[in-house]
Amino acid sequence: MKSLCIKTNDINCINYLLNELKYIELSDICFSSNEFKNYKNVIIHYTGNNNKLFFEKISSVLCFLIIDNYEDTFLNRLILQNYFYFDADERKKILNICYDIITDDFTAIFDKKFKILYNCFLDFISNNKTVILTGFANFRIKSYIEVLDEVVAEAVNSFIVEKEYMEFISLLKLYVNASASQCDYVHLVYRHSDSILLDEHKNIIKTANNNFKAKILSDITFSSNDYALNSLLTLLPKKIYVHLIDGTIDEFINTLQLIFEKKVSICTDCDICNIYKKSVSFRK
Repeated sequence: MKSLCIKTNDINCINYLLNELKYIELSDICFSSNEFKNYKNVIIHYTGNNNKLFFEKISSVLCFLIIDNYEDTFLNRLILQNYFYFDADERKKILNICYDIITDDFTAIFDKKFKILYNCFLDFISNNKTVILTGFANFRIKSYIEVLDEVVAEAVNSFIVEKEYMEFISLLKLYVNASASQCDYVHLVYRHSDSILLDEHKNIIKTANNNFKAKILSDITFSSNDYALNSLLTLLPKKIYVHLIDGTIDEFINTLQLIFEKKVSICTDCDICNIYKKSVSFRK
């Protein structure tokens, strides 16, 4: 017979274990919960002959317990310890980005975490009869914590980039609102992340590098569109008619809307739209 005692004072972990053990796909197993002087214990007895399967099943349950019950605490701790210079609201935003990263690449990240935890638990419970959950979580799953640390680092980088982006947008908005317009309106024809600027008479406005006269250079790269953005910042039209030939509002169009706000008007079906929809070539 094999026995394992899991010690913790976290009632949520106790309830989690008791619930999972009810549905474990393993016969010849019984379990109980008892409270002693220092810990609440879940005691598991296995009377079957396949000890390897028993250890594997319990290790799997314990992996899910760590991920479901401890991971939020670990992420918050890593953010607070390594990035304490962010305020509480910023740390909360970073935590939410961590969740997004884990969700977006769920299978790869989960498999990596699970494999690490599984091997740690399997090795430990195969050679020990007692697991103190808090101690195990704090001292025996370093590689798992390193995976979470990588997620946090990526989240912080994304947060900083987004923060700098919004600060840059705010600066440009101040410039646009404080400067006099140089023309009434401009047409921006946009398709497949490429753009053409047309003046009030529907003539192409050249935005080539050698003709560049922008007053403010963009720190954000939109490939061929950065010159269009800078030209708009030079012309400062009272109105920008954006003609979406493929109907797609992407990062560049969103940026224009953030900077120029109500001056931007989106169009998908007009004479200009229809001309460029029929055009195979889309060059300045």
